[in-house]
Amino acid sequence: MIPLSRLVFPALCAGLLLLSGCSFLRPATVPLATERDLASCSAKADTLLVFLPGASSTIDEFVREGFVQEVRQRRIAADIVMADAHMGYYNNRTVIARLEADVLVPARAAGYRAIWLVGISLGGFGALIHEEQMPGGVTGIVALAPYLGERETTREIAKAGGLAAWQAPAGPLPEDQMETRLWRWLQAQAKLPAGAASPALYLGYGTGDRFADRHRLLAAALPPQRVFTTPGGHDWAPWRRLWQQMLAVLPLPACT
Repeated sequence: MIPLSRLVFPALCAGLLLLSGCSFLRPATVPLATERDLASCSAKADTLLVFLPGASSTIDEFVREGFVQEVRQRRIAADIVMADAHMGYYNNRTVIARLEADVLVPARAAGYRAIWLVGISLGGFGALIHEEQMPGGVTGIVALAPYLGERETTREIAKAGGLAAWQAPAGPLPEDQMETRLWRWLQAQAKLPAGAASPALYLGYGTGDRFADRHRLLAAALPPQRVFTTPGGHDWAPWRRLWQQMLAVLPLPACT
């Protein structure tokens, strides 16, 4: 497994965990803990939404901040799993394996035909790196204010004229270059013909987010109808507004 802590953890201590600190990490239990909310309008939903929290968030916040309620009020025929993929799993480098083994493999076995990863901040990063390493495993990704690595890589991309013009390194990359691998994968996805990229990637971010420079680099390479912005920073209020906007257009089944 790629040693994510060498890349991610120091940057998050300086950024995402600014308020809560990095002195304490919850233990990464096996299996990954989850909570479910099943669609009441369908005897057996065939679509699953998997919510992945940010670095200092807990899965109960998806309920408290209205993310689950928005799905239910819109009568979307999808079950929801809130996966407690907290910072401890990134720090011990097991987040991808646990998400796959404890959430996605059982979901496929249960008969879900469409699986969407909905990740906020660090959770958006987790959704993207999972797909980079295990391609074809999900139908779509909703990345809200995703962590996209440190500025060194994104400065290089910006200097090249954007993601489309960037000359990504070819061939195998060392394990400690996860950022570059991720951006190379994002570039490859963006270069595919319209409608051919898999999974479908939707990006949302606040225009005042402290990571907005990185978000804009990715946004410029995506179809405009899959990019959503709102005023605000790296917080729940803009994320709620973005989720409302995105739910209105995501190709999710409606209750009959």
